[in-house]
Amino acid sequence: MGAEALSGGGVSGASRSSGGGRAKSGKPRPGTGGYGRRKLEGKGPTPPAHMRPGHPAQRRAATAPRAEDLPRAGSRDDSRPGDAASRQPSSGQAGRPRVGSRPVGSGQVGRTRGAGDGPEVVAGRNAVVESLRAAVPAMALYVGQRSEPDDRVREAIKLAADAGIAVLEAGHPELDRLTGGAVHQGLALRVRPYVYAHPDDLVARATAVGQAPLIVALDGVTDPRNVGAVVRSVAAFGGHGVVVPARRSAGVTAGAWKASAGALARVPVARPANLVRALASYQEAGLFAVGLDAAGPTEIGHLEVADGPLVLVVGSEGRGLSRLTAERCDLIVRIPIAAHTESLNVGVAAGIALHEVARRRAGA
Repeated sequence: MGAEALSGGGVSGASRSSGGGRAKSGKPRPGTGGYGRRKLEGKGPTPPAHMRPGHPAQRRAATAPRAEDLPRAGSRDDSRPGDAASRQPSSGQAGRPRVGSRPVGSGQVGRTRGAGDGPEVVAGRNAVVESLRAAVPAMALYVGQRSEPDDRVREAIKLAADAGIAVLEAGHPELDRLTGGAVHQGLALRVRPYVYAHPDDLVARATAVGQAPLIVALDGVTDPRNVGAVVRSVAAFGGHGVVVPARRSAGVTAGAWKASAGALARVPVARPANLVRALASYQEAGLFAVGLDAAGPTEIGHLEVADGPLVLVVGSEGRGLSRLTAERCDLIVRIPIAAHTESLNVGVAAGIALHEVARRRAGA
């Protein structure tokens, strides 16, 4: 009996050491593909494509130029806070095709940018040439390796070289990544992020030259071209800055730079987190907050406080001022227009109001 038990124990031990993966019949025992519980734990989550050694995306990421390595435009002085090069455009574009409104490397075509905290990429030959002609501050011009050198490509390279912008050669996959899949036609321009001023800086700017502050605040204006047009009017009529809120409003983009016709180089733009709180701060500093609305009880020509410190608040086309913004304003004025006209463009309305304020300040 003892011998039989010893013999059975020996057979069992041999089975576990030499053939534990098979049953007595000799067939494979199921459930042993993981070779034990520890082997089944795996090696963790699969890393992204650009972090996998040998993956094409990893090779492209390793050879792609980094923004901090790109040379800055040598023709601009970046050290002065009020100068053009110290306030660079960002993203905020309202999703128009081919003018870059997407973050670098994003696959979301037409995505609207918000706070202007990253570089913008302008894609397409016409859009790039127009941006360079408008002296939009840029970091680098990317030219496709196999692009046909037509007049637009040659002009873009010349304009970039004259402005001290780095001209880099890039493959088609790299241009696709930079532009987020837009139709780039072998040409892309990386625009510098815009550095916004603080709202208090606009008042300080007026005080420094001994003038009553004249500031324009935009409420819910989502088209960057309107932002650029307003900045252009502010520069033309002696204003000291523009305020655009961080939420539900367009920022300074390549489209805004082009519409401003270079005025963004002279007029600072502030971007507070909340427009109503910014207006309250201006009022505490002694400024009158005057809203522009078609239903205002007073015509802009009868604005008695035009020669004093003023922040002119302009609403979006169609919707006008928001309720909270209108309640915060000290006065609401209107521009008299023909009865059959529904509303004025934001840039046009701001220009008319600024002209009237400048006329009254001049004593005309």
